[in-house]
Amino acid sequence: MLLQIFILVYLLSTIAIGYWASKKVKNSQDFALAGRNLPLSVSVACLFATWFGSEVLMGSPAVYAKEGLLGVIEEPLGGVLALLVIGFFFTRKLYRANLLTFGDLFERKYNFKVAFISSLLMMGSYFGWVAAQLVAIGEVLEVITHIPLFWGILIGSCIVLFYTFIGGMWAVSVTDFVQSFVIIAGLVVILWSLASKVPFETVLQQSETKYFEILPKNNLKDILWYITAWMTLGLGSIPSQDVLQRVLSAKSEKVAVKASFISAGVYLIITAIPLVITLYARVLYPEQIKNHAETLMPYLVLQTGNIWIQVLFLGALLSAILSTASGAILAPATVLAENIFYPFVKEHRDKVLLRLLRISVVIITIVSFLLANSGESIFELASLAASSGLVSLVVPIWAALYLNKPSKTGTVLSMILGFCTWIYLINFPHSVIPDSLGGFLMSIVGMLIGSIWDKKNKTTV
Repeated sequence: MLLQIFILVYLLSTIAIGYWASKKVKNSQDFALAGRNLPLSVSVACLFATWFGSEVLMGSPAVYAKEGLLGVIEEPLGGVLALLVIGFFFTRKLYRANLLTFGDLFERKYNFKVAFISSLLMMGSYFGWVAAQLVAIGEVLEVITHIPLFWGILIGSCIVLFYTFIGGMWAVSVTDFVQSFVIIAGLVVILWSLASKVPFETVLQQSETKYFEILPKNNLKDILWYITAWMTLGLGSIPSQDVLQRVLSAKSEKVAVKASFISAGVYLIITAIPLVITLYARVLYPEQIKNHAETLMPYLVLQTGNIWIQVLFLGALLSAILSTASGAILAPATVLAENIFYPFVKEHRDKVLLRLLRISVVIITIVSFLLANSGESIFELASLAASSGLVSLVVPIWAALYLNKPSKTGTVLSMILGFCTWIYLINFPHSVIPDSLGGFLMSIVGMLIGSIWDKKNKTTV
């Protein structure tokens, strides 16, 4: 009972932080981009927290326990690659472009129709991501309070909806900053507790080689799946609206670039801890790994920690997932408001856009809540979200940022061919080519065909 009370207090404190941050929201830019005023430390925490949620703390350990290191190339290692690619190739260009959404970029480079289509695809890619966070909240609350999963998801949805609705990116940024330190401390404490029970040498001796293998088998199928695993999040995160908003929220271009690289290093180090903890758990708690791998982290805390460690870690775990969910809700809500709703309203005033942003937050949360109750796993939901962006939006964004006159026809074909091929391969899997890779390659083909067509007909824009 004492644990439940402390967790409730912890959650209320998180909401209070979000409420405090909401006082800084005076206009739509404050709501969507924190006024473009975040210092380096907060920007690093913000980017680090982009993916540091349920899939890292609960999804990846479950996959790692079953498949080994090759199973978690996509996440968390793909997240490290994503931050490096964004830092090297995109941060400067995006910051200088002074955007609110990628749809704004597409409207500048192409036209409103292309921006509208891309915005629909981008917005749709987020429902699985948000749903994964909501499922994780429900599972953690189920372990702590023994309430049914449905009610845990509902409670989590209401909490994240509340402080995202009132605080926007300011609430996301401040809570990310606070909770990043707490969750890291919690992970270190749990690892220390497990290490005191079993020497690491013993854990290594009892761990199969698959837990350390980083390269695929030497055959075409495994190599293609390996490449796809790196690409799914590593490249699929490029068109992520939440990444864009976190980059643009930095107070300067220099801060944004530094934050990208520093957060990549922090992410690599910290996301390794849950995987090491999983190795310990295989030795100490094999039944939990076998039967309930996705709830491993909260289970370990309840088994190994005193009440204060439990409060520290479980509260921080919930808050970290809430922060990730909040950013993931805000991103598609911004796209929905800015590129879907706002163009069709008569009154183009900032107050109208701010109101639309908040309405969109409610809509995104409700749809994600429904998807969260579909029965899919956390890892599957997160993977689905990243793949949809990879196959439909990465190539058009590269073209928009790096080509002086990108092809409008090529962009439309790229989105349609990539997305349709991906859907086809999901329903009719190929024995060798992964669905995400097939969709991405066809997206490139679509861009090339459209560019050649436009050049031939002298209609390149």
